[in-house]
Amino acid sequence: MIRLLLTAVAGCVLCGVIGYFLLPVLRALKAGQSVRDIGPTWHNIKAGTPLMGGLMFIFAAILCLLANIPAMEDYSVFYVLALSLCFGLVGFLDDFCKVKFKRDLGLTAIQKSMLQMAVSAIYLYILYRQGIMTTDLYVPFFNVTLHIHPILYIFFAMFVMVGCVNAVNLTDGVDGLSSSVTIPVMIFFAASAAMLGKWDLALLPAALVGGLIAYLFFNWHPAKVFMGDTGSLFLGGAVCALAFALDMPLVLILVGFVYIVETLSVILQVGYFKLTHGKRLFKMSPIHHHFEMCGWKEEKIVITFALVSAVMCVLAWFGISGRLG
Repeated sequence: MIRLLLTAVAGCVLCGVIGYFLLPVLRALKAGQSVRDIGPTWHNIKAGTPLMGGLMFIFAAILCLLANIPAMEDYSVFYVLALSLCFGLVGFLDDFCKVKFKRDLGLTAIQKSMLQMAVSAIYLYILYRQGIMTTDLYVPFFNVTLHIHPILYIFFAMFVMVGCVNAVNLTDGVDGLSSSVTIPVMIFFAASAAMLGKWDLALLPAALVGGLIAYLFFNWHPAKVFMGDTGSLFLGGAVCALAFALDMPLVLILVGFVYIVETLSVILQVGYFKLTHGKRLFKMSPIHHHFEMCGWKEEKIVITFALVSAVMCVLAWFGISGRLG
């Protein structure tokens, strides 16, 4: 437990230090955000805010894990880190295209989907071959396990992972939102891994808790930097990778509740718009923009969504209590 706490503190300090030196570099490179025309008009003042700020907590997490290697007995956490980095690399390519070509849209949806499916399939195959992940589906609250055919499970898992990663990405639309919502999720995974005796696996979410807290100093409204797809896809990768590494992916329904609501709001908005020939279900989607249009300040949205995330993580903890013993 002491090692987890020290790792979280180290993640916070390292992220703060890295951010202090990284921010001037991003400004000098003119790695600024372009603002989409379909967003709230008052977001136009955010144009030019440096992107790729997610690099600060990514590097901090890597350094924390490397520092823990001498004390490690189980190195499976590096599979989780590798997948998160692969998703983060996809996000980096997307951010690079935005900065290079001065547009809000980077890689095409097909390009991102294909890359995400490929890295998901490789990760799942490695976990399955290493015996870290089974094809038994644990159902929270009922404390029962359903055996699924391996091929069917892999396709299910790929769908869940790609969906989860992009859902986290959608949540990154208001200053401090994605990081604030993800902090309780990472606390949940760190505590769950520790309770299951997987202390080394708990190191990554612990490092990210500290890193995201420090990142909020740079990203709290008004944001000095955005994590970009580099950071949001890395976080999405970490969230889903940890769920599968702990062999309980259905817990994502609870801990990822905010991410799911954000995604559903987009799906419902598009579907309703098409069915009603131009009418809108929400004032704007994802749903955090709807609340903005209703007059909520960004800080209120962030605090409210983070509290909802924390409550759902507590609920998830009770849901897996049978698994934790």
